[in-house]
Amino acid sequence: MKFNRILLSVTLVVVALVIQVSVLARLQLPGAVPDLVLLTVLGLALVYGPVSGSLIGFGAGLLADLAPPADHAAGRYALVLCLIGYLAGLARPENGRLKSASGPMAVVVAAAIGTTLLYAGVGALVGDTAARHVGLGFLLFTAAVYDLLLAPFTVPLIMALARRAENDPLVDTSGSTDVATGWLASGTGLRIGTQRGGLLVKAARTRASRAGRIKGVKRL
Repeated sequence: MKFNRILLSVTLVVVALVIQVSVLARLQLPGAVPDLVLLTVLGLALVYGPVSGSLIGFGAGLLADLAPPADHAAGRYALVLCLIGYLAGLARPENGRLKSASGPMAVVVAAAIGTTLLYAGVGALVGDTAARHVGLGFLLFTAAVYDLLLAPFTVPLIMALARRAENDPLVDTSGSTDVATGWLASGTGLRIGTQRGGLLVKAARTRASRAGRIKGVKRL
């Protein structure tokens, strides 16, 4: 992994973990807890791909395993997020861009359900039956709802920061918008890439017109 990827990933994961432990975990919501660490891993994996996504997921999960108040064996959540980060990275297209927000939203729902199932499954292997007392179905439903509600405010921002760190343009040559830009603009109907190109063309025409006028004055 590149140094800028490592620095940005560590920063985002630590910030997400602090917010999750100090704020989200204390909301006393029914069922699951909104998983900001998971959403951070998903946002980075959708930009960086499966290999980096698995490494980021493992590191984020290990930090979550060790962060107080840890009530499970270390490495349990690291294994789960490593697999989820790899699978989420597979959803990244070859050009690194998606045309709509439906893809990332589907990834968030699938990751929320998959993370809960894997975490409960690994817990059952080591003798942790806490999910049975709460109800696995209720946990799956609340995890998907909470993460889906939180995703539009976190995943696009994380993806935008990751792209900025990679120095990637927002728009490719085919005119399709970046998934983070498209997610942010989907509710307004704006195409930021098209507007940006129009402004550039307009500015170029203005400069050419001014240059023609200046040359005409010199000839007089």
